Amino acid sequence: MIRMSRLTDYGIVLLTHMAMGPAERVHTAQDLAEVSRVPLPTTSKILKQLAHAGLVVSHRGRKGGYCLARSADDVSVADVIRAIEGPIGITDCGTEVAGACSLEAICAARSRWGPISRAIARALDGVPLSAMRPGSVQPAEASAGTGVTP
Repeated sequence: MIRMSRLTDYGIVLLTHMAMGPAERVHTAQDLAEVSRVPLPTTSKILKQLAHAGLVVSHRGRKGGYCLARSADDVSVADVIRAIEGPIGITDCGTEVAGACSLEAICAARSRWGPISRAIARALDGVPLSAMRPGSVQPAEASAGTGVTP
């Protein structure tokens, strides 16, 4: 089974909570930890990574916290995965990172993983954060008829 990391899963959960209100609403790490039940240290760590990637904006001060850097319609699930995991690829050689695998030079299957990984990345790029909110159109419904199944 292929899985994304728990941190990435939590990152999507946190951003989904943020996407349930206006993009400019400021959320504290404490509030997000409480509503999502993600431990506060983990929430803080993820928010820093998301800020570094430009998906959220950090506001300092007494009324500080984090808000979405752009609309939930303009942030894809792939953006979140890339922010926390790095390049999307089903295998190391399926990413565009040269030298990620020691067998790269002799691998007979290498040429096939790139297109597969790109297809997965395109599918994830097509799922906006707004589709993850409760009550929204589910990703599979949103891609119906497009030939892409998330």
